[in-house]
Amino acid sequence: MAITLVNPEGLPEIDVYRQVSVAAGSKLVFVAGQVAWDADGRTVGAGDLAAQTERCYLNVATALAAAGASFADVAKLNVQVVDWSPDKMPQLLEGIARASAVLGTTPVPPATLTGVAALDVPEHLIEVEATAVVD
Repeated sequence: MAITLVNPEGLPEIDVYRQVSVAAGSKLVFVAGQVAWDADGRTVGAGDLAAQTERCYLNVATALAAAGASFADVAKLNVQVVDWSPDKMPQLLEGIARASAVLGTTPVPPATLTGVAALDVPEHLIEVEATAVVD
């Protein structure tokens, strides 16, 4: 594996991600922010953060696969959520869990969650981008 995920002593352990990733591969993969679109460009899960989160993670997995990578190769995730507040965390985690069940893996690379005012279209509640490293 090109990625080693670490929770260093002295930093809190977070269930949904690791604090550090160490990359040792030769190919970088940058996945554009993925939103809750299906293959035809239709929004999936309008108004449902969990459903949109699941679709975003599945779309990231599809993009990674096209580059010969998977979530095991992801060094960093950036997540933007419209009108973020901590009470939305259960919906976000539900969507990640549903995507994890489909993918057969739990994506836990370092992640940054940012609240934003809006995304590309009003129906989109979340966007997820990834950086991966492949041997």
